[in-house]
Amino acid sequence: MGYQEDLATLFGLNAVTYKADLSKDELFHEAIANDKGRIREGGPDDEPKAYATKLGIEGPLMFYTDPSCTGRPVKDTFAVAHPEFEEKIWWKADLQKFDPAKFTALLKRVGEHLNAHRKTLYVKNVYCGTDPSYAVPYRFVGEYATHAMFVHNMFPKDIAGVADEDGKRWTLLNVPSFHADPERDGTLSKRAVICDFKNRTLLVLGRADYCGINKKGMFTVMNYILPDLGEMSMHCSANVGEGGDGAILFGLSGTGKTTLSADPARKLIGDDEHAWTGEGVSNLEDGCYAKLIDLNKEAEPIIAAALSTRGTVVENVPAIPGKALGDTDPQEFDLTDGSITENTRISYPLDANPNVADGGKGPHPETIVLLTADAFGVLPPVSVLDAKEVMYHFVQGFTAKLAGTEVGVTEPAAAFSACFGAPFMPQHPPVYAKLLSEKMAKHKARCILLNTGWGGGAYGVGKRISIKDTRALLDAALRGDLHADGMEYEVHPVFNLKMPKSCPGVDSAILNPRNSWADKDAYDAAAQKLRGMFADNFEKKGFAALGIQPAM
Repeated sequence: MGYQEDLATLFGLNAVTYKADLSKDELFHEAIANDKGRIREGGPDDEPKAYATKLGIEGPLMFYTDPSCTGRPVKDTFAVAHPEFEEKIWWKADLQKFDPAKFTALLKRVGEHLNAHRKTLYVKNVYCGTDPSYAVPYRFVGEYATHAMFVHNMFPKDIAGVADEDGKRWTLLNVPSFHADPERDGTLSKRAVICDFKNRTLLVLGRADYCGINKKGMFTVMNYILPDLGEMSMHCSANVGEGGDGAILFGLSGTGKTTLSADPARKLIGDDEHAWTGEGVSNLEDGCYAKLIDLNKEAEPIIAAALSTRGTVVENVPAIPGKALGDTDPQEFDLTDGSITENTRISYPLDANPNVADGGKGPHPETIVLLTADAFGVLPPVSVLDAKEVMYHFVQGFTAKLAGTEVGVTEPAAAFSACFGAPFMPQHPPVYAKLLSEKMAKHKARCILLNTGWGGGAYGVGKRISIKDTRALLDAALRGDLHADGMEYEVHPVFNLKMPKSCPGVDSAILNPRNSWADKDAYDAAAQKLRGMFADNFEKKGFAALGIQPAM
Protein backbone atom coordinates (compact mmCIF):
# COMPACT_ATOMS: atom_id res chain seq x y z
CA MET A 1 0.00 0.00 0.00
CA GLY A 2 1.35 3.44 -0.93
CA TYR A 3 1.56 6.12 1.71
CA GLN A 4 -1.42 8.03 0.25
CA GLU A 5 -3.69 5.00 0.59
CA ASP A 6 -2.32 4.26 4.02
CA LEU A 7 -3.03 7.82 5.23
CA ALA A 8 -6.49 7.73 3.71
CA THR A 9 -7.22 4.58 5.70
CA LEU A 10 -5.75 5.88 8.96
CA PHE A 11 -7.04 9.45 8.92
CA GLY A 12 -9.57 9.74 6.11
CA LEU A 13 -7.31 12.10 4.14
CA ASN A 14 -8.47 12.46 0.53
CA ALA A 15 -8.29 16.16 -0.36
CA VAL A 16 -4.82 17.15 0.83
CA THR A 17 -1.56 17.72 -1.04
CA TYR A 18 1.51 15.75 -0.02
CA LYS A 19 5.15 16.74 -0.30
CA ALA A 20 6.95 13.53 0.53
CA ASP A 21 10.57 12.84 1.41
CA LEU A 22 11.94 16.18 0.26
CA SER A 23 15.64 16.83 0.81
CA LYS A 24 16.73 18.97 3.73
CA ASP A 25 17.57 21.80 1.32
CA GLU A 26 14.08 21.61 -0.15
CA LEU A 27 12.52 21.53 3.32
CA PHE A 28 14.60 24.59 4.32
CA HIS A 29 13.01 26.65 1.54
CA GLU A 30 9.54 25.18 2.13
CA ALA A 31 9.72 26.06 5.83
CA ILE A 32 10.64 29.69 5.18
CA ALA A 33 7.94 30.06 2.55
CA ASN A 34 5.10 28.16 4.20
CA ASP A 35 5.47 27.48 7.95
CA LYS A 36 3.16 29.99 9.61
CA GLY A 37 1.62 30.34 13.07
CA ARG A 38 1.87 32.25 16.32
CA ILE A 39 5.38 33.12 17.53
CA ARG A 40 4.65 35.77 20.17
CA GLU A 41 2.08 36.11 22.91
CA GLY A 42 -1.01 37.83 21.52
CA GLY A 43 0.36 37.66 17.99
CA PRO A 44 -1.49 36.44 14.88
CA ASP A 45 -1.61 32.85 13.71
CA ASP A 46 -0.14 33.63 10.29
CA GLU A 47 3.34 34.96 11.09
CA PRO A 48 6.34 33.20 9.52
CA LYS A 49 7.82 30.69 11.94
CA ALA A 50 11.03 29.76 10.05
CA TYR A 51 13.85 32.05 8.98
CA ALA A 52 17.28 31.99 7.37
CA THR A 53 20.34 33.68 8.83
CA LYS A 54 23.04 35.61 6.97
CA LEU A 55 24.43 32.24 5.84
CA GLY A 56 21.22 31.35 3.97
CA ILE A 57 21.01 27.72 2.90
CA GLU A 58 24.59 27.20 4.10
CA GLY A 59 23.53 27.84 7.68
CA PRO A 60 20.82 26.78 10.14
CA LEU A 61 17.07 27.08 9.87
CA MET A 62 15.78 29.31 12.68
CA PHE A 63 12.41 28.15 14.05
CA TYR A 64 10.10 29.75 16.62
CA THR A 65 7.46 27.72 18.42
CA ASP A 66 4.20 28.97 19.83
CA PRO A 67 5.15 30.91 22.99
CA SER A 68 2.96 28.60 25.08
CA CYS A 69 4.89 25.51 23.89
CA THR A 70 8.63 25.95 24.29
CA GLY A 71 8.94 22.44 25.75
CA ARG A 72 6.94 19.23 25.87
CA PRO A 73 3.30 19.86 26.94
CA VAL A 74 3.33 17.18 29.62
CA LYS A 75 -0.06 18.14 31.06
CA ASP A 76 -1.64 17.57 27.64
CA THR A 77 -0.03 14.19 26.91
CA PHE A 78 -2.22 11.07 26.77
CA ALA A 79 -2.46 7.46 25.66
CA VAL A 80 -5.66 5.92 24.38
CA ALA A 81 -7.00 3.72 27.18
CA HIS A 82 -8.06 0.65 25.21
CA PRO A 83 -9.22 -2.02 27.70
CA GLU A 84 -6.41 -4.43 26.79
CA PHE A 85 -3.81 -1.77 27.73
CA GLU A 86 -5.34 -0.66 31.04
CA GLU A 87 -3.15 -2.78 33.32
CA LYS A 88 0.02 -2.62 31.27
CA ILE A 89 0.44 1.14 30.92
CA TRP A 90 1.88 3.20 33.75
CA TRP A 91 -0.75 5.94 33.97
CA LYS A 92 0.54 9.14 35.53
CA ALA A 93 0.33 12.93 35.34
CA ASP A 94 2.39 13.06 32.16
CA LEU A 95 0.67 10.08 30.46
CA GLN A 96 -3.06 10.29 31.15
CA LYS A 97 -5.92 8.14 29.93
CA PHE A 98 -7.83 9.17 26.80
CA ASP A 99 -11.23 7.68 26.05
CA PRO A 100 -11.09 5.42 22.93
CA ALA A 101 -14.46 6.57 21.59
CA LYS A 102 -13.47 10.21 22.03
CA PHE A 103 -10.22 9.53 20.21
CA THR A 104 -11.96 7.91 17.24
CA ALA A 105 -14.29 10.88 16.91
CA LEU A 106 -11.43 13.36 17.31
CA LEU A 107 -9.33 11.63 14.67
CA LYS A 108 -12.25 11.84 12.24
CA ARG A 109 -12.66 15.58 12.87
CA VAL A 110 -8.95 16.19 12.33
CA GLY A 111 -9.11 14.42 8.96
CA GLU A 112 -12.18 16.43 7.97
CA HIS A 113 -10.41 19.65 8.99
CA LEU A 114 -7.39 18.88 6.82
CA ASN A 115 -9.57 17.89 3.86
CA ALA A 116 -11.84 20.93 4.15
CA HIS A 117 -8.89 23.34 4.13
CA ARG A 118 -7.07 21.34 1.43
CA LYS A 119 -3.93 21.40 3.50
CA THR A 120 -0.41 20.68 2.27
CA LEU A 121 1.28 18.02 4.41
CA TYR A 122 4.97 17.13 4.56
CA VAL A 123 5.78 13.43 4.76
CA LYS A 124 9.11 12.06 5.95
CA ASN A 125 9.80 8.32 6.13
CA VAL A 126 12.52 7.33 8.59
CA TYR A 127 13.15 4.67 11.26
CA CYS A 128 13.45 4.61 15.03
CA GLY A 129 16.42 2.37 15.83
CA THR A 130 19.66 1.58 14.04
CA ASP A 131 19.39 -2.22 14.48
CA PRO A 132 17.02 -3.84 11.93
CA SER A 133 16.08 -6.56 14.42
CA TYR A 134 13.88 -4.08 16.29
CA ALA A 135 13.89 -0.87 14.19
CA VAL A 136 10.43 0.61 13.68
CA PRO A 137 9.50 2.43 10.46
CA TYR A 138 8.37 5.93 11.45
CA ARG A 139 6.30 8.09 9.12
CA PHE A 140 6.02 11.76 10.04
CA VAL A 141 3.08 13.63 8.48
CA GLY A 142 2.63 17.28 9.35
CA GLU A 143 1.86 20.84 8.38
CA TYR A 144 5.34 22.24 9.08
CA ALA A 145 8.33 21.59 6.84
CA THR A 146 10.55 22.47 9.81
CA HIS A 147 9.25 19.42 11.69
CA ALA A 148 9.98 17.18 8.69
CA MET A 149 13.51 18.61 8.54
CA PHE A 150 13.94 18.00 12.29
CA VAL A 151 12.78 14.39 11.91
CA HIS A 152 15.27 13.91 9.05
CA ASN A 153 18.06 15.14 11.34
CA MET A 154 17.08 13.08 14.34
CA PHE A 155 16.20 9.63 12.98
CA PRO A 156 17.99 6.94 10.95
CA LYS A 157 17.29 6.58 7.26
CA ASP A 158 17.51 3.54 4.95
CA ILE A 159 17.81 0.78 7.55
CA ALA A 160 18.10 -2.42 5.52
CA GLY A 161 16.67 -5.74 6.68
CA VAL A 162 13.60 -4.58 8.63
CA ALA A 163 10.97 -7.30 8.28
CA ASP A 164 7.25 -6.51 7.80
CA GLU A 165 7.68 -2.76 7.51
CA ASP A 166 3.99 -2.06 6.89
CA GLY A 167 3.00 -4.16 9.89
CA LYS A 168 5.40 -2.32 12.21
CA ARG A 169 5.07 1.25 10.95
CA TRP A 170 4.09 4.07 13.30
CA THR A 171 2.60 7.28 11.94
CA LEU A 172 2.66 10.66 13.64
CA LEU A 173 0.15 13.25 12.40
CA ASN A 174 1.06 16.78 13.48
CA VAL A 175 -1.67 19.39 12.93
CA PRO A 176 -0.99 22.76 14.64
CA SER A 177 -3.93 24.39 12.83
CA PHE A 178 -6.52 22.16 14.57
CA HIS A 179 -7.49 23.54 17.96
CA ALA A 180 -9.35 21.02 20.08
CA ASP A 181 -12.55 21.75 21.98
CA PRO A 182 -12.05 20.19 25.45
CA GLU A 183 -15.77 19.76 26.14
CA ARG A 184 -16.40 18.06 22.82
CA ASP A 185 -13.08 16.27 22.25
CA GLY A 186 -12.13 15.06 25.73
CA THR A 187 -8.86 17.01 25.87
CA LEU A 188 -7.79 19.21 28.78
CA SER A 189 -7.05 22.22 26.57
CA LYS A 190 -7.05 23.21 22.93
CA ARG A 191 -3.89 21.16 22.31
CA ALA A 192 -3.05 17.50 22.82
CA VAL A 193 -0.39 14.86 22.24
CA ILE A 194 -2.08 11.45 22.09
CA CYS A 195 -0.51 8.01 21.60
CA ASP A 196 -2.58 5.09 20.35
CA PHE A 197 -0.55 1.94 21.03
CA LYS A 198 -3.20 -0.29 19.47
CA ASN A 199 -3.33 1.41 16.07
CA ARG A 200 0.29 2.62 16.01
CA THR A 201 -0.51 6.31 15.66
CA LEU A 202 0.55 9.51 17.39
CA LEU A 203 -1.62 12.61 17.11
CA VAL A 204 -0.30 16.11 17.86
CA LEU A 205 -2.83 18.95 17.82
CA GLY A 206 -2.98 22.69 18.36
CA ARG A 207 -0.34 24.88 19.94
CA ALA A 208 2.11 22.01 20.43
CA ASP A 209 4.77 22.73 17.83
CA TYR A 210 7.91 22.25 19.95
CA CYS A 211 10.18 20.11 17.76
CA GLY A 212 11.06 17.69 20.56
CA ILE A 213 7.51 16.30 20.61
CA ASN A 214 8.25 14.57 17.29
CA LYS A 215 11.26 12.88 18.91
CA LYS A 216 10.06 12.02 22.41
CA GLY A 217 6.76 10.65 21.12
CA MET A 218 8.63 7.93 19.26
CA PHE A 219 10.94 7.34 22.22
CA THR A 220 7.84 6.64 24.32
CA VAL A 221 6.68 4.19 21.65
CA MET A 222 10.01 2.35 21.69
CA ASN A 223 9.94 2.20 25.49
CA TYR A 224 6.65 0.37 25.13
CA ILE A 225 7.70 -1.98 22.31
CA LEU A 226 11.22 -3.08 23.29
CA PRO A 227 10.49 -4.62 26.72
CA ASP A 228 7.90 -6.87 25.07
CA LEU A 229 10.73 -8.14 22.86
CA GLY A 230 12.83 -8.83 25.94
CA GLU A 231 15.09 -5.88 25.18
CA MET A 232 16.06 -2.85 27.26
CA SER A 233 15.16 0.66 26.14
CA MET A 234 17.14 3.40 27.87
CA HIS A 235 17.28 7.16 28.36
CA CYS A 236 21.06 7.31 28.39
CA SER A 237 24.22 8.19 26.50
CA ALA A 238 26.61 5.47 25.34
CA ASN A 239 30.17 5.17 24.08
CA VAL A 240 32.90 2.59 23.48
CA GLY A 241 36.61 2.66 24.30
CA GLU A 242 39.57 1.84 22.10
CA GLY A 243 39.70 -1.62 23.65
CA GLY A 244 36.07 -2.32 22.74
CA ASP A 245 34.74 -1.71 26.24
CA GLY A 246 31.23 -0.27 26.16
CA ALA A 247 29.63 2.06 28.68
CA ILE A 248 26.18 3.57 29.19
CA LEU A 249 25.43 6.66 31.25
CA PHE A 250 21.93 7.24 32.64
CA GLY A 251 21.06 10.71 33.87
CA LEU A 252 18.50 13.48 33.96
CA SER A 253 19.06 16.92 32.46
CA GLY A 254 22.04 18.74 33.95
CA THR A 255 23.80 15.68 35.37
CA GLY A 256 26.49 15.43 32.66
CA LYS A 257 25.10 12.67 30.44
CA THR A 258 26.06 14.40 27.18
CA THR A 259 29.28 16.04 28.40
CA LEU A 260 30.77 12.91 29.99
CA SER A 261 29.94 10.64 27.06
CA ALA A 262 31.74 13.00 24.66
CA ASP A 263 35.21 11.65 25.39
CA PRO A 264 37.98 12.08 22.77
CA ALA A 265 39.37 8.67 23.73
CA ARG A 266 36.04 6.89 23.19
CA LYS A 267 33.67 6.60 20.22
CA LEU A 268 30.21 8.04 20.77
CA ILE A 269 27.29 5.69 20.11
CA GLY A 270 24.75 8.35 20.99
CA ASP A 271 23.82 10.93 23.60
CA ASP A 272 20.19 10.30 24.55
CA GLU A 273 18.20 7.20 23.54
CA HIS A 274 19.40 3.62 23.15
CA ALA A 275 18.45 -0.05 23.12
CA TRP A 276 20.37 -2.86 24.82
CA THR A 277 19.61 -6.03 22.89
CA GLY A 278 21.17 -9.46 22.48
CA GLU A 279 23.62 -7.90 20.03
CA GLY A 280 24.78 -5.02 22.25
CA VAL A 281 23.90 -1.34 22.51
CA SER A 282 22.47 0.60 19.57
CA ASN A 283 21.24 4.15 19.10
CA LEU A 284 17.54 4.73 18.51
CA GLU A 285 18.41 8.00 16.78
CA ASP A 286 20.73 9.53 14.21
CA GLY A 287 20.97 13.05 15.58
CA CYS A 288 21.48 15.24 18.62
CA TYR A 289 19.05 17.72 20.18
CA ALA A 290 21.20 19.88 22.42
CA LYS A 291 20.41 22.75 24.75
CA LEU A 292 21.90 26.10 23.72
CA ILE A 293 21.24 28.30 26.73
CA ASP A 294 24.53 29.62 28.18
CA LEU A 295 26.53 27.42 25.79
CA ASN A 296 30.28 27.59 26.43
CA LYS A 297 31.60 27.42 22.87
CA GLU A 298 35.11 26.48 23.98
CA ALA A 299 33.86 23.62 26.14
CA GLU A 300 31.29 22.48 23.53
CA PRO A 301 32.99 23.11 20.16
CA ILE A 302 30.85 20.56 18.28
CA ILE A 303 27.60 22.29 19.21
CA ALA A 304 29.18 25.69 18.54
CA ALA A 305 30.18 24.58 15.05
CA ALA A 306 26.72 23.16 14.39
CA LEU A 307 25.28 26.65 14.83
CA SER A 308 26.82 27.56 11.49
CA THR A 309 26.25 24.24 9.74
CA ARG A 310 24.00 23.59 6.78
CA GLY A 311 20.90 21.57 7.64
CA THR A 312 20.71 22.20 11.37
CA VAL A 313 17.57 23.50 13.08
CA VAL A 314 17.91 26.16 15.80
CA GLU A 315 14.86 26.57 18.02
CA ASN A 316 13.72 29.65 19.96
CA VAL A 317 17.04 31.52 20.06
CA PRO A 318 16.00 35.21 20.02
CA ALA A 319 17.08 37.64 17.33
CA ILE A 320 19.65 40.25 18.28
CA PRO A 321 17.73 43.43 19.18
CA GLY A 322 17.64 45.83 16.24
CA LYS A 323 19.12 43.31 13.82
CA ALA A 324 17.23 41.20 11.28
CA LEU A 325 17.77 37.44 11.37
CA GLY A 326 18.74 37.55 7.71
CA ASP A 327 21.61 39.90 8.54
CA THR A 328 22.88 37.87 11.52
CA ASP A 329 25.77 35.44 11.49
CA PRO A 330 24.76 32.43 13.67
CA GLN A 331 27.85 32.89 15.83
CA GLU A 332 26.59 36.36 16.79
CA PHE A 333 23.47 35.10 18.59
CA ASP A 334 23.35 35.79 22.32
CA LEU A 335 23.04 32.28 23.74
CA THR A 336 22.53 33.66 27.24
CA ASP A 337 19.24 35.23 26.12
CA GLY A 338 16.42 33.21 27.65
CA SER A 339 13.75 35.80 26.93
CA ILE A 340 11.77 33.31 24.81
CA THR A 341 12.67 30.26 26.89
CA GLU A 342 15.54 28.75 28.88
CA ASN A 343 15.00 25.68 26.69
CA THR A 344 16.66 26.96 23.50
CA ARG A 345 17.74 24.05 21.31
CA ILE A 346 19.67 22.91 18.25
CA SER A 347 19.09 19.77 16.19
CA TYR A 348 22.02 18.41 14.19
CA PRO A 349 23.07 15.06 12.69
CA LEU A 350 25.03 12.61 14.86
CA ASP A 351 27.87 12.55 12.32
CA ALA A 352 28.60 16.20 13.16
CA ASN A 353 30.50 14.63 16.08
CA PRO A 354 34.09 13.76 15.11
CA ASN A 355 34.36 10.35 16.77
CA VAL A 356 31.19 8.30 16.22
CA ALA A 357 30.81 4.53 16.44
CA ASP A 358 30.02 2.89 13.10
CA GLY A 359 26.31 2.42 12.47
CA GLY A 360 25.32 3.85 15.85
CA LYS A 361 26.14 0.51 17.49
CA GLY A 362 28.47 -0.80 20.18
CA PRO A 363 29.16 -3.89 22.31
CA HIS A 364 27.47 -4.98 25.51
CA PRO A 365 28.45 -2.43 28.17
CA GLU A 366 31.03 -3.37 30.76
CA THR A 367 30.21 -0.31 32.87
CA ILE A 368 26.85 1.20 33.83
CA VAL A 369 26.88 4.73 35.22
CA LEU A 370 23.94 6.23 37.11
CA LEU A 371 24.47 10.00 37.16
CA THR A 372 23.09 12.35 39.77
CA ALA A 373 23.85 16.02 40.48
CA ASP A 374 23.26 16.23 44.23
CA ALA A 375 22.85 19.92 45.01
CA PHE A 376 22.38 19.03 48.70
CA GLY A 377 26.08 18.10 48.76
CA VAL A 378 25.68 14.91 50.80
CA LEU A 379 25.96 11.95 48.40
CA PRO A 380 29.44 10.47 47.81
CA PRO A 381 31.24 11.53 44.61
CA VAL A 382 31.21 7.86 43.59
CA SER A 383 29.62 4.70 44.98
CA VAL A 384 29.87 1.08 43.85
CA LEU A 385 26.44 -0.56 43.55
CA ASP A 386 25.36 -4.19 43.81
CA ALA A 387 22.42 -5.62 41.85
CA LYS A 388 19.79 -4.73 44.46
CA GLU A 389 21.12 -1.18 44.76
CA VAL A 390 21.12 -0.74 40.98
CA MET A 391 17.41 -1.51 40.81
CA TYR A 392 16.66 0.79 43.76
CA HIS A 393 18.58 3.81 42.46
CA PHE A 394 17.43 3.19 38.89
CA VAL A 395 13.73 3.34 39.78
CA GLN A 396 14.30 6.34 42.07
CA GLY A 397 16.14 8.31 39.35
CA PHE A 398 17.31 11.04 41.74
CA THR A 399 18.88 14.40 41.05
CA ALA A 400 18.38 17.83 42.65
CA LYS A 401 17.26 21.12 41.14
CA LEU A 402 19.08 24.24 42.21
CA ALA A 403 17.82 26.89 44.57
CA GLY A 404 16.93 30.22 43.01
CA THR A 405 15.07 28.86 40.01
CA GLU A 406 11.78 30.00 41.49
CA VAL A 407 10.85 32.91 43.73
CA GLY A 408 10.97 31.82 47.36
CA VAL A 409 13.04 28.69 46.75
CA THR A 410 16.01 29.00 49.11
CA GLU A 411 17.36 25.46 49.10
CA PRO A 412 17.78 22.71 46.51
CA ALA A 413 14.74 20.65 45.54
CA ALA A 414 14.87 16.88 45.07
CA ALA A 415 13.80 15.56 41.68
CA PHE A 416 12.92 11.89 41.22
CA SER A 417 12.25 10.50 37.74
CA ALA A 418 11.95 6.71 37.53
CA CYS A 419 14.36 5.04 35.12
CA PHE A 420 15.91 8.50 34.60
CA GLY A 421 13.09 9.35 32.19
CA ALA A 422 9.69 8.71 33.77
CA PRO A 423 7.60 10.78 31.31
CA PHE A 424 8.76 8.55 28.44
CA MET A 425 8.29 5.19 30.20
CA PRO A 426 4.80 3.88 29.40
CA GLN A 427 5.27 0.56 31.20
CA HIS A 428 5.75 0.26 34.96
CA PRO A 429 9.27 1.04 36.30
CA PRO A 430 10.08 -2.50 37.52
CA VAL A 431 9.74 -3.73 33.91
CA TYR A 432 12.78 -1.67 32.95
CA ALA A 433 14.65 -2.25 36.23
CA LYS A 434 14.28 -6.04 35.92
CA LEU A 435 15.57 -5.97 32.33
CA LEU A 436 18.54 -3.86 33.37
CA SER A 437 19.35 -6.20 36.26
CA GLU A 438 19.07 -9.31 34.05
CA LYS A 439 21.24 -7.89 31.28
CA MET A 440 23.86 -6.67 33.75
CA ALA A 441 24.03 -10.14 35.32
CA LYS A 442 24.21 -11.92 31.96
CA HIS A 443 26.98 -9.71 30.61
CA LYS A 444 28.76 -9.20 33.96
CA ALA A 445 28.45 -5.41 33.83
CA ARG A 446 29.52 -3.35 36.82
CA CYS A 447 27.70 -0.25 38.05
CA ILE A 448 28.54 3.00 39.83
CA LEU A 449 26.50 5.91 41.14
CA LEU A 450 28.44 9.02 40.04
CA ASN A 451 27.61 12.31 41.74
CA THR A 452 28.41 15.35 39.57
CA GLY A 453 26.90 17.72 42.13
CA TRP A 454 28.26 19.50 45.20
CA GLY A 455 30.69 18.75 48.03
CA GLY A 456 31.65 20.58 51.22
CA GLY A 457 28.13 21.92 51.58
CA ALA A 458 24.95 22.39 49.60
CA TYR A 459 24.65 24.60 46.54
CA GLY A 460 25.49 28.15 47.60
CA VAL A 461 27.85 26.99 50.36
CA GLY A 462 29.90 24.12 48.97
CA LYS A 463 31.56 23.77 45.59
CA ARG A 464 30.60 21.67 42.62
CA ILE A 465 32.77 18.57 42.30
CA SER A 466 35.36 19.49 39.69
CA ILE A 467 35.04 18.08 36.18
CA LYS A 468 38.66 16.91 36.61
CA ASP A 469 37.73 14.78 39.62
CA THR A 470 34.54 13.55 37.98
CA ARG A 471 36.46 12.54 34.85
CA ALA A 472 39.09 10.74 36.96
CA LEU A 473 36.40 8.84 38.87
CA LEU A 474 34.63 7.89 35.64
CA ASP A 475 37.86 6.82 33.96
CA ALA A 476 38.71 4.64 36.97
CA ALA A 477 35.26 3.03 36.79
CA LEU A 478 35.62 2.41 33.05
CA ARG A 479 39.00 0.70 33.66
CA GLY A 480 37.43 -1.45 36.37
CA ASP A 481 39.67 0.01 39.10
CA LEU A 482 36.79 0.74 41.48
CA HIS A 483 35.63 -2.88 41.35
CA ALA A 484 39.11 -4.45 41.35
CA ASP A 485 40.23 -7.04 43.88
CA GLY A 486 42.00 -5.30 46.71
CA MET A 487 39.97 -2.09 46.48
CA GLU A 488 39.03 -1.00 49.98
CA TYR A 489 35.65 0.57 50.77
CA GLU A 490 33.77 2.17 53.61
CA VAL A 491 30.00 2.06 53.89
CA HIS A 492 28.10 5.31 54.25
CA PRO A 493 26.17 5.14 57.56
CA VAL A 494 23.11 6.99 56.24
CA PHE A 495 22.83 5.97 52.58
CA ASN A 496 24.34 2.47 52.93
CA LEU A 497 26.49 3.19 49.86
CA LYS A 498 29.87 1.50 49.34
CA MET A 499 32.49 4.25 48.87
CA PRO A 500 35.99 3.48 47.50
CA LYS A 501 38.72 4.70 49.86
CA SER A 502 41.01 5.70 46.98
CA CYS A 503 41.01 6.54 43.30
CA PRO A 504 43.97 7.42 41.02
CA GLY A 505 44.16 11.16 40.43
CA VAL A 506 41.61 12.07 43.13
CA ASP A 507 42.24 13.36 46.65
CA SER A 508 40.94 10.54 48.83
CA ALA A 509 39.68 13.11 51.35
CA ILE A 510 36.70 13.94 49.12
CA LEU A 511 35.53 10.35 48.64
CA ASN A 512 33.62 10.36 51.92
CA PRO A 513 31.44 13.48 51.56
CA ARG A 514 31.21 14.08 55.32
CA ASN A 515 34.94 14.82 55.39
CA SER A 516 34.43 17.81 53.08
CA TRP A 517 31.95 19.58 55.37
CA ALA A 518 33.29 21.94 58.02
CA ASP A 519 30.14 21.47 60.09
CA LYS A 520 29.74 17.71 60.60
CA ASP A 521 26.44 18.05 62.47
CA ALA A 522 25.02 20.06 59.56
CA TYR A 523 26.16 17.31 57.18
CA ASP A 524 24.52 14.60 59.26
CA ALA A 525 21.25 16.54 59.37
CA ALA A 526 21.31 17.18 55.61
CA ALA A 527 22.08 13.53 54.87
CA GLN A 528 19.20 12.33 57.06
CA LYS A 529 16.89 14.81 55.36
CA LEU A 530 17.80 13.53 51.88
CA ARG A 531 17.43 9.92 53.02
CA GLY A 532 13.92 10.83 54.15
CA MET A 533 13.16 12.22 50.68
CA PHE A 534 14.29 8.91 49.13
CA ALA A 535 12.07 6.98 51.55
CA ASP A 536 9.08 9.23 50.90
CA ASN A 537 9.40 8.87 47.13
CA PHE A 538 9.83 5.09 47.44
CA GLU A 539 6.61 4.86 49.46
CA LYS A 540 4.68 7.38 47.36
CA LYS A 541 5.45 5.52 44.14
CA GLY A 542 4.59 2.15 45.69
CA PHE A 543 7.88 0.57 44.58
CA ALA A 544 7.85 -2.05 47.35
CA ALA A 545 4.51 -3.43 46.11
CA LEU A 546 6.03 -3.55 42.62
CA GLY A 547 8.86 -5.80 43.82
CA ILE A 548 11.68 -3.31 44.35
CA GLN A 549 13.69 -3.81 47.56
CA PRO A 550 14.72 -0.75 49.60
CA ALA A 551 18.49 -0.21 49.68
CA MET A 552 18.86 2.43 52.39
